[in-house]
Amino acid sequence: MAKAAKRAFVCNECGADYPRWQGQCSACQAWNTITEVRLAASPAAARNERFSGYAGENGGVSKVQRLSEISLEELPRFSTGFLEFDRVLGGGVVPGSAILIGGSPGAGKSTLLLQTLCKLSEQMKTLYVTGEESLQQVAMRAHRLGLPTGNLNMLSETSIEQICLIAEQEQPKLMVIDSIQVMHMADIQSSPGSVAQVRETAAYLTRFAKTRGVAIVMVGHVTKDGSLAGPKVLEHCIDCSILLDGDADSRFRTLRSHKNRFGAVNELGVFAMTEQGLREVSNPSAIFLSRGEVTSGSSVMVVWEGTRPLLVEIQALVDHSMMSNPRRVAVGWSRTVWRSCWRCCTVTAACRWRIRTCSSTWSAA
Repeated sequence: MAKAAKRAFVCNECGADYPRWQGQCSACQAWNTITEVRLAASPAAARNERFSGYAGENGGVSKVQRLSEISLEELPRFSTGFLEFDRVLGGGVVPGSAILIGGSPGAGKSTLLLQTLCKLSEQMKTLYVTGEESLQQVAMRAHRLGLPTGNLNMLSETSIEQICLIAEQEQPKLMVIDSIQVMHMADIQSSPGSVAQVRETAAYLTRFAKTRGVAIVMVGHVTKDGSLAGPKVLEHCIDCSILLDGDADSRFRTLRSHKNRFGAVNELGVFAMTEQGLREVSNPSAIFLSRGEVTSGSSVMVVWEGTRPLLVEIQALVDHSMMSNPRRVAVGWSRTVWRSCWRCCTVTAACRWRIRTCSSTWSAA
């Protein structure tokens, strides 16, 4: 006999649970983020079946094994068709991995994944699941970008149970879920995008990926401060967390990994948005080196990003101030680091900074 639905209070930022409402979350210290949700409890047997084999041991009774007896056979990775994408993933896609890619609206998440699936569809079976766009809209974008669409399988669905049932029949090697915020499960009594729905759907997809050996890429939204939206448990249950970022007035996009169980963290990939979609930039420093002569107030330095060095440009401007309190502005710099550099210049150069307005800009190549 199923239990009655129960009430819970969940923080929308970190996913912490509370027995009653309170103004501030004790876990993440955020204010006014705790909302009430109603969870319909399923029978105990059904819940045990749903969460069994979460880490890839599908079927049967779990048993204790010695570490020396576990098979060390490594599953071969497969390439996405983009060297920059492969670099961020640690050398390619690992079968059975769960990947989360986030980014602001218009950054190019759906475009990058659509290009990837269209390339891979000529070599393996792929499935693109869209919940935000219609199939016609996706087809129009693929046609506009000139992508090969003959072998790409498409599905417009938001029910996770139905998606996994179809994927069980189609048996794709790579599946894209666009996006995780619009997916839902039937036995979770809350709206799509809520903390409970995002947590349960991500856990369900991760279990399906590990037990079936299907690599799943989930598209996620971001908050105003640029972090991934949804509960923090979402980032804990997946294998790789990637963020696609770029300025609105720039055609360049950066792809950075914040978590990767199969590769280096903080690896960086650079892309350029063109009329034919995203194109990888294998040598970002060459863009900067192709500029004109270096002028006064501009300097080039090398920074280390992931496993490769990048050239960046530092621009500085100092002028006499007409105000009693001169302004000191830094763009792209850490305020602490910039103030340390400013104090060093004050001591070594013996400059009277208190009567000058200073501005400094850090821009990547």
